[in-house]
Amino acid sequence: MTQFLTRFFFFSMLIIVLRCYSSTGRGEKERTLGIIKPDGLSGNYTNRIKQVILESGFEISKEMVIQLDEQDATNFYAEHSSKLLILSVTFMFDSGPVLVMILEKEDAVAHWRDLIGPTDAGKAKITHPHSIRAICGKDLEKNCIHGSDSHQSAEREIAFFFKEAPSDEAVRKHDEL
Repeated sequence: MTQFLTRFFFFSMLIIVLRCYSSTGRGEKERTLGIIKPDGLSGNYTNRIKQVILESGFEISKEMVIQLDEQDATNFYAEHSSKLLILSVTFMFDSGPVLVMILEKEDAVAHWRDLIGPTDAGKAKITHPHSIRAICGKDLEKNCIHGSDSHQSAEREIAFFFKEAPSDEAVRKHDEL
């Protein structure tokens, strides 16, 4: 019985220690990109969104407000050029300034995707009513916020705005709108 309790205690402690680490196995912070789109900035949602970000355990390591022209918006969404939605998205991005942020947290990409909710804000209002898109967005096109959908996309998108060199793998992958 003592041997059983010793082993049980050992494995219990091992599980607790392993759960303290992130999915990378090192407990390191991960980076992702968040963008408050023109409809979010013009709708005066910036402070509310940033408050939700910080309350959710993210750190905003860098941020800047930038006005994208049509070419910049097209380049940013280049991998979506086959979709009809790209025209309205690039027009929307071109319609006003955006707030671009590098967000850091353990498992940042997954947590950010959960926090912003589904791409279609109309659906988000039903399925994820506390998400940022449910609170601030209107529909599929005016969904208030952008978030990288993978580690590779995050790296590529951060490099796009903050001029950091992405890895080759990050350049080949793409994200959703």
